[in-house]
Amino acid sequence: MLIGIDARMYGPKVGGGGLGRYVEQLVTELQKQDLENRYILFLKKENFDACVMSNPRFEKRLADVHWYTLREQIRMPKLIDQEHLDLIHFPHWNVPFFCKTPFVVTIHDLILLEEPQSAKATTRHPAVFALKRIGYKIVLWHAIRASKKIIAVSEYTKSAIQKFFPFVPSEKVSVVYEGVTRFSEQPSTSSGTILFPERAERVEGSDRSYFLYVGNAYPHKNLEFLIRAFQKFSETRPDMKLVLAGRDDVFYKRLRNDNKNIRFIMNPTDEDLAELYRNATAYVFPSRSEGFGLPPLEAMSAGVPVVASRIGALTEILGDAAIYFSSNDPDELVRALQQVTSDSTIRAQLIAKGHERIKRYSWETMVQQIRQTYELVTHRKTE
Repeated sequence: MLIGIDARMYGPKVGGGGLGRYVEQLVTELQKQDLENRYILFLKKENFDACVMSNPRFEKRLADVHWYTLREQIRMPKLIDQEHLDLIHFPHWNVPFFCKTPFVVTIHDLILLEEPQSAKATTRHPAVFALKRIGYKIVLWHAIRASKKIIAVSEYTKSAIQKFFPFVPSEKVSVVYEGVTRFSEQPSTSSGTILFPERAERVEGSDRSYFLYVGNAYPHKNLEFLIRAFQKFSETRPDMKLVLAGRDDVFYKRLRNDNKNIRFIMNPTDEDLAELYRNATAYVFPSRSEGFGLPPLEAMSAGVPVVASRIGALTEILGDAAIYFSSNDPDELVRALQQVTSDSTIRAQLIAKGHERIKRYSWETMVQQIRQTYELVTHRKTE
């Protein structure tokens, strides 16, 4: 079987945090597991060399086409269809409309449908943004309708797909949880595991008296709300700081302020993240909408208590290993921050539960289940 992977979002530096990590681990783990099928990976110029080939049955193709563009819709079908693949996996909803090759698609979330339209969610003119939303809906509808199988990263995402696209039969959507990046003092050969270096240079100002958020600053991440709640919390705990780490872009620039207790660490390396996670007092995840929630699991793997918003995907993924708050109630978040900083018993319980919780999630298991999906779709294996 000849399988294609649209790996243009490979790696957090190119594809963004969670999505880039997902593609990176999909490719890495497939190379470890599959010694039978052949694969062709479509990559951008920025990550072509970073994607290391360790399995001779894998080949790379340069597809230097940016996502969410008209060129993607025109150029990518030609690049893909000329390979005569049995199947291609799109790890995101941006499936080229005119691609003739059979495909499966991973849907991580439907945030652009769940979140109210807001001019703050774009850097473009509102009219341009409106046109892009129309294009998004058309491309997403095609990805949902024309796919041979849909991979949802959580039960919550599956329910959202069926809510917005009621024509999709339940059996077409398979829930396959993501893995989680784990921390360890010793090198590990455990399949599907990334090990952040145990010894990393200290990030400037990263003492242990801070709350941490890692991720992008899109409006649904609710960071303005987090900053307001933290400022209120600071009235009684001026010693605490808030560290926001992510990719330097216009959304983070909008959040900049003169509060000396709020620190921004832009474009962190894996070494930076390792240091930030391990030294944090707690990890805070205030998002209004998520499909999975990878960063809080990474925090749990580092032995850090997690405080998260009470939304469907996060309660599903994090279970009882987090303190929850309403994503629109700053007072409840302040109380949660006070609890996690003052109650040593609660902290110890959260850390212990977090270590147990992450055992549910494995990149190795994820790819095993995705391979079963490939075989099912191509009729190489029956359920």
